[in-house]
Amino acid sequence: MWVFLAFISACFLGLYDVAKKTSLRGNAVLPVLAASTAVSALIFLPVILSSLFGLGLFGDSILAIHRGSLQEHLWLILKAVIVLSSWICGFYGLRSTPLTIYGPINATRPVFVLLGAIFIFGERLNLLQWLGVIVSFGSLYLLSVTSKKGEGIDFRHNRGIWCVAAGTILGAVSALYDKFLMQRMDSVFVQSWFSLYNAVLMTAVMLILWLPGELRRRKAGNMSSEFSWRWSIPLISVFITIADFAYMYSLTVPGSMVSIISTIRRGSVIISFLCAALIFHEKNLKAKSIDLAIVLLGMLLLLWGSLA
Repeated sequence: MWVFLAFISACFLGLYDVAKKTSLRGNAVLPVLAASTAVSALIFLPVILSSLFGLGLFGDSILAIHRGSLQEHLWLILKAVIVLSSWICGFYGLRSTPLTIYGPINATRPVFVLLGAIFIFGERLNLLQWLGVIVSFGSLYLLSVTSKKGEGIDFRHNRGIWCVAAGTILGAVSALYDKFLMQRMDSVFVQSWFSLYNAVLMTAVMLILWLPGELRRRKAGNMSSEFSWRWSIPLISVFITIADFAYMYSLTVPGSMVSIISTIRRGSVIISFLCAALIFHEKNLKAKSIDLAIVLLGMLLLLWGSLA
């Protein structure tokens, strides 16, 4: 069950990356992120209001959540800080980086998750799972090298690459923190309140960091980082909401392993690769397709090992 949910999450994560890339092309980063987080908060607002005011809109369904203690809400505010930091770095990196390079770098996240899961949660992998992890990591490294050669981007001196790397590491921290939260709280409660806190924090970031600079640029007559609305922006929220719902619920299933779930989720690079070829017409696709075939092999080994 939890393996299937992880694959569902991976599919929507790939579509999420495509929606982000579409929204960010020639667009201001922070307003795009602010708009998408606002839509995510609106999706869960009925769930939150029903809980706060005892409206009973969702009966005894999975969407019926409790109000939560102060400690639980503080935990979720911390999650929002971690995730928002990861998203800001990732969005800036993705705007200036080809999707076929962004994907492989972001896909190295399970390396950090695996290390944390072993040392913090005491998780253990069987032989097939280890083979799947090793094949997946190796293939993603090869894909990263292939992308570097094809696009001629110097990873050591490129700000976009460093932003993607920072977002990836913070994303791994978030994944480990999610395992901690899922052992203590309901997944819908976490996702709904996190979405609200995320939107509130993003609004503060906009008011403090983006808006003053934008007003100064316009007053000086300089070209502003004008925001352009696109219908791909709400799709960012829809796709990440579905991906996170499947992901968080999978973590609550007895026997689930965050290291395996995180690795399977990185299979989203396959979907983003295909869309990068069909929609964005990115370069060096033939060489990268071989690496992607190895990524798929790693995912199948993980599935086989998890079901064994």
